Amino acid sequence: MQDTDAIDRTILSILTKEARIPMKSLAGRIGLSRSATTERVSRLEKAGIIRGYRADIGQLDDGQIQAFLLVTLKRTPSIGVLDRLAGFSAVRKVSSVSGQLDLVVEVEVGSINALNEMRNEVATMDNVEDLTTSIVLRRDIERS
Repeated sequence: MQDTDAIDRTILSILTKEARIPMKSLAGRIGLSRSATTERVSRLEKAGIIRGYRADIGQLDDGQIQAFLLVTLKRTPSIGVLDRLAGFSAVRKVSSVSGQLDLVVEVEVGSINALNEMRNEVATMDNVEDLTTSIVLRRDIERS
């Protein structure tokens, strides 16, 4: 992180866990006025260190199937594949990785049939060379 001090890092730590914390509460926890806290948060946003606020939704339904689609592309980069993946509501995260794979796509679907349908659609995309699917059996360690 560029030009951040201990107070900025404390703000980031708190916001990571409690993105919706009221500014007054945040200010009280870090020992600054509300206006000074607001200025620091605004500076962190403008610097791109804070890129957004979101709800981290846990698993809503035990019937949900989580899986990783391990994708090898014919050529990189492939914006077309990324654009198509972004259109799937089941896609939770896409990571470009080094090594033999090109993309790790995290998905969450309601059934094995839905996973197979999504897998078939991804496998038939123009620039996809190979696709391996790994179903998540359980999450042993998960940090936010």
